[in-house]
Amino acid sequence: MCGIAGIITPNARNYQENLQKMTDTIAHRGPDAQGHEFYDSAAMGHRRLSIVDLSETGKQPMFSNTKNECIVFNGEIYGYQPLKKKYGDYPYRGSSDTEVILAMYQNKGKDLLKELPGMFSFAIWNNEKQELFCARDRFGEKPFYFATGKNGEFVFGSEIKAVLASGLITPEVNNEALYHFLQYGYVSAYQSIYSNIHTLPPAHSLVVTNGEISIERYYNIPKNDIIISLSEAKEEFTSLLKNAVGKQLIADVEVGSFLSGGLDSSTIVAMVNEFKNQQTTISFGYSGEDSELKFAEEIAEKYHTNHIEIYENRGDIAEELVKVQPYFDEPFADMSYVPQYKICQAAARHLKVVLAGDVGDELFGGYSFYQVENQLKNHFSYRNQLVKFGLKQYGKLKEVSFLTRQNIEHNSMLDFHQNHVRNYFNTKEIGKLGIREKHHQTYSFQQNPHSLNDVMRTDLEKYVPGNMLVKSDRMAMANSLEVRTPFLDVDFAEFCIQLPENLKVNTDNDKIILREAMQNYWTETIRNRHKQGFGSSVSSWFEEKSMMELSHNLLSQKDAAIFDYLSFDEAQRFLTKDKKHWNLLQLALWAQKNKELKPS
Repeated sequence: MCGIAGIITPNARNYQENLQKMTDTIAHRGPDAQGHEFYDSAAMGHRRLSIVDLSETGKQPMFSNTKNECIVFNGEIYGYQPLKKKYGDYPYRGSSDTEVILAMYQNKGKDLLKELPGMFSFAIWNNEKQELFCARDRFGEKPFYFATGKNGEFVFGSEIKAVLASGLITPEVNNEALYHFLQYGYVSAYQSIYSNIHTLPPAHSLVVTNGEISIERYYNIPKNDIIISLSEAKEEFTSLLKNAVGKQLIADVEVGSFLSGGLDSSTIVAMVNEFKNQQTTISFGYSGEDSELKFAEEIAEKYHTNHIEIYENRGDIAEELVKVQPYFDEPFADMSYVPQYKICQAAARHLKVVLAGDVGDELFGGYSFYQVENQLKNHFSYRNQLVKFGLKQYGKLKEVSFLTRQNIEHNSMLDFHQNHVRNYFNTKEIGKLGIREKHHQTYSFQQNPHSLNDVMRTDLEKYVPGNMLVKSDRMAMANSLEVRTPFLDVDFAEFCIQLPENLKVNTDNDKIILREAMQNYWTETIRNRHKQGFGSSVSSWFEEKSMMELSHNLLSQKDAAIFDYLSFDEAQRFLTKDKKHWNLLQLALWAQKNKELKPS
């Protein structure tokens, strides 16, 4: 896990100071070493967190054997050893996965992406072709940002702050991204908060030749469900997951696991036990708050792990927000980011690498709203406009059920999911706040608006890379920690994506395939659990004096930075200590930081 940066331009050797500033800003991503290499037309920079091949042969930027190619790479290529054997004609100098990418590039060129596993973002400079080839992993675990500089330079980096540190970009705020944030609480995985700084989307590659940029998608998630029996599914599920975990345990440092006591993290720990008799598990909780630590202890005891529990008194929330929020470079409103930062901080005292049970909910059907949407399927079959009109008139006279109300307000399950679930502000409210430019995301598949599996596919291409993986990457890297996600192993994830809906959710249960396949690996208490979020609520946080002081300073002053973008008067209506208030506060924290970037 590392940080990358670079500048492609004629006379690139003149940009040494720019590149140094870029890599300095992402030192937290790789505190073990830094490296810079220069061609006449390419400046390549790297910050290293040493995990595989700790020797000098693993350092980056890394040249190929011919010195024609140079790579900077962030991520891990799981199971790279078979690929190393397959491309054995290459004269390897070390044992790093980075060198395997170079070997594959020499052999297959850009087609290497068809068989490259793992999480990654990388850039390869081909000096003979005078071409830069970049790519990002299938699900968006590792970030990649780029921009065109004031003199036509192509500038790239692992984080927006690295691109800005080049001194070649004057950021321009993107109103479409503001709209998306106000609605969903995060910036789309297909945009950045700045209109002139771009993100390379997941599953895309990018080529720069003669100043021209071309981008294309190289991977689509499976779009069709499979027909399979429960017994067959259980066997395949367990086999693929075991293989995924085994590959992700490979490192030259110890690999531990986050253990919350939920179904997903308990599953990861159980699978690790298939390979290691002794493993380290990390749990975190705030003292005096409702937590899952008692459940984590059960699993730790069952598998005799070296279990580390960290209890902390909750600090000053406002102070923590001000400290942590800038690591995102963009507004970000998922309130679990502070606890995520804390557990990564605690884990980094003991480990460099941890496995996490992220994305299980999206793959197996773990959210309660998936069960609600499953019930809504039948209601949305009443799509006759006359029926909907009748329901609407009836709803004005008498109280109707939640399901009937959603049938009145939304056209389909997907419409309900996109415009009700996880929403902060609605379209009308956002318009009154002063933002009207809406971003329309494209997907790799044709969405069936009445398919629950397509709702989950939508989450995998929208919520997961835009929210969940951003939170995981930034909070881990802020603490120089690598987090690996076995559930996103491509073979395992594709299998789960294609499972029929009835093996994921029904009226009575969630995560059916996980429960059926893994029940013997859990304790009885864990088997009976359902999803639990972390213990705090937004309203309780706003009860703290320091939070209201922060809110007053950033949201109740007409000259506050946020009101460069939003209506002051309209915003005051939403300062009601709820999730909308929280959303505005996160935007205000970013706006204040962004104001500091502007030249006076």
